[in-house]
Amino acid sequence: MDPRDYEREQERKEEYENRQQRYDQYQPASSSQPPRRRLFPVIASSIAGAVLGGGIVLYGAPQLGLIDSADTQTANQTTQTQTATTTSTTPRTVSTTVNQSDLVSVVNKVSAAVVGVNNIQQQTNPFSGDTQTQEAGTGSGVIFKKENGKAYVVTNNHVIDGASEVEVSLSNGQKEKAKIVGADALTDLAVLEMSDKNVEQVAKFGKSSDLVAGETVLAIGNPLGEQFSRTVTQGIVSAAKRSVPISENWNVDAIQTDAAINPGNSGGALINSSGEVVGINSMKISEDNVEGIGFALPSDEVQPTIEQLMKNGKITRPYMGVGLQDVGQLSAATKQNQLGLTSDTSEGVVVTTVEPFSSASDAGLQSKDVIVAIDGNEVKTSSDLRQYLYTKRKVGDTVKLDVYRNGKKQTISLKLSEQQDNNG
Repeated sequence: MDPRDYEREQERKEEYENRQQRYDQYQPASSSQPPRRRLFPVIASSIAGAVLGGGIVLYGAPQLGLIDSADTQTANQTTQTQTATTTSTTPRTVSTTVNQSDLVSVVNKVSAAVVGVNNIQQQTNPFSGDTQTQEAGTGSGVIFKKENGKAYVVTNNHVIDGASEVEVSLSNGQKEKAKIVGADALTDLAVLEMSDKNVEQVAKFGKSSDLVAGETVLAIGNPLGEQFSRTVTQGIVSAAKRSVPISENWNVDAIQTDAAINPGNSGGALINSSGEVVGINSMKISEDNVEGIGFALPSDEVQPTIEQLMKNGKITRPYMGVGLQDVGQLSAATKQNQLGLTSDTSEGVVVTTVEPFSSASDAGLQSKDVIVAIDGNEVKTSSDLRQYLYTKRKVGDTVKLDVYRNGKKQTISLKLSEQQDNNG
């Protein structure tokens, strides 16, 4: 082979490996069982603008689609993902060392409120056509409320995704059937309801916004299933707020920790030195040369989400009614000839479709309009636009869009309606 051809071949291989590494980097803390599948492509294709993954232990049959996420592996392998976090605000005095007796006391405040969550799915025999149920995977959950004979558990959406039945395993060995009150793929959270008959403890939420890097935290959950239920691992807050890309269109904020988060830990508690739940463990980075990078959803974001799930059974998000594509993905000819932009324009999002009778249609948005800002905030990609809509605005709000149409800039006011799909 010509040396130059060999060099080109090596360059192509290196480029492919680098690209693949980007997709493999973030994986759910979840699962043990047959061949390993990469999580990120599953998330990207199944959400188009949302979500995270987490740690569950998967059994025999189907994959637990997380938007969400569920990744499978052999019993000696682990899969892992990431999630969102909190903000550290005003500086405060924090103890980075906790003595042994204090740790025991802290764990005792929460441990019995951490439960196992079993995802039971219907399986059909391909030969006989008979249907039966079997456990497809397990994760963790946290009991956060108890009233009127009912107890409520928060867990990850990907832990219960696809379930026909959900069973909760309590610290005293009792098992309770649970119903899904509400679930949301974008935040990767779900709320379960069950009888409070055997519930011995309810966890208390703390403020994740008070966390600082270096602070001691503990993770409690069921790594690898019930065999290791309520396992406690100790670590620190590695970063109080870390923006984590979980798809091409969505980033989440997450608490980064080096406390061990393993398959089955998804939905479990990350607690501070006061025994308060400051995060819901959800993901970790899964790479051969990476250790101790796990992520938990911050309690300050978890609480309003689960409150809305309990009230409405879903999360209501603002909706424009458009299809979007990043300008940076378009050819120079398309930018110039169809959009009236310069060939080197790389920022903004182009409207590809406008849904009839939608907010965008009522506002006068048109196909080929290029959105470059919303309420004065620069829009470089469709992810920027969704992030702003979903975190800064609500249904009924009016936003101002800076738009280029045929190369000329104009401002369009648009009243947001309720989201109907994952476009924007």
